[in-house]
Amino acid sequence: MTHDYDLLKRLSEADGIPGHEEAVRGVIREALGDLAAGARVDAMGNLIVELAGPADAPLVMVSAHMDEIGFVVRHVDDKGFLRLQNHGGFDLRNLFARHVRVHARHGGPRLGVLNPGVKPVHVATPEDRKKIPELDEFVVDLGLPAETVKAEVRIGDMVTLVQPFVDLGDVVSGKAMDDRSGCWVLVETLRRLTSPAVRVAAVFSTQEEVGLRGAITSAFAIEPDVGVALDTTLAIDTPGTPEHLSVTRLGHGVAIKVRDSASISQPWLVDALADLAAAEGIAHQFEVLPLGGTDAGAIQRSRGGVASVTLSNPSRYVHTVVEMLAKRDLEAAVALLTAFLSTPGAAVAPPA
Repeated sequence: MTHDYDLLKRLSEADGIPGHEEAVRGVIREALGDLAAGARVDAMGNLIVELAGPADAPLVMVSAHMDEIGFVVRHVDDKGFLRLQNHGGFDLRNLFARHVRVHARHGGPRLGVLNPGVKPVHVATPEDRKKIPELDEFVVDLGLPAETVKAEVRIGDMVTLVQPFVDLGDVVSGKAMDDRSGCWVLVETLRRLTSPAVRVAAVFSTQEEVGLRGAITSAFAIEPDVGVALDTTLAIDTPGTPEHLSVTRLGHGVAIKVRDSASISQPWLVDALADLAAAEGIAHQFEVLPLGGTDAGAIQRSRGGVASVTLSNPSRYVHTVVEMLAKRDLEAAVALLTAFLSTPGAAVAPPA
């Protein structure tokens, strides 16, 4: 069975910041086809797809978040320039001279230019050139008369970065791969999961980038026995970073997370996944992430606690519009997740 990278392109290029994931949800529903027949959307916008397994088998919640970091409009000035409020964390060094899409409520999507209101290099002083502007200094220029902008754009309208997805052969690159790549892994797994050994609740979650919010409510409602989050992680295997700080390496397989700042993976789940990967010949590596978190942090703390783990897609240039992932790693994630959900006993804790 081949892997559907056209789906990853459509997921990457769809727009959906926290609280506005409907376009991404639509791409996923279409991709799932008949599998989505019994799917439901809860009050938070989470898309939940359930697959039956043995009646006495554990219930495993697998969660990948649909939202991407982006902005909403917080002010329109008298010249028609827009000021923004971020939804999620940005490295401001990556926001210079970007095209954005303003999802204007009354005029439809409008393309614009995002840039800080600072002097061009031709007239900037040496000190000006060294400064990294704050987000308050960035503006969106739609190139339209102020009266048109004010008639079309409303405070709170979504603003997303614009970047085409590219397939470079062994790797892919594009925006929002955090976490559309996790959504892709989950869809590809559901397509392959012919005989699950567990009961599966697949959750395409919302608002992860602003506090794991969709996973909090869906885990509370689903009451899983085991949680698996799917997300990206850092692959800082690039010039300028010492090897011991790389976290993961691109092309070396799916990452089995040991810990991040939101969760500590259940050790027996780390062992179970590692043993399965070794037995099946699936490329894998282990991940210790100093800062950052995934939906596992929410699932793990639901109700009385849920044994949880994360499978991560190594990514260079995280939280930019050119995030780069290796196909080998993505396919390893699909293979390992499929094996985990298909292997009797894999999701059962060993005796204490």
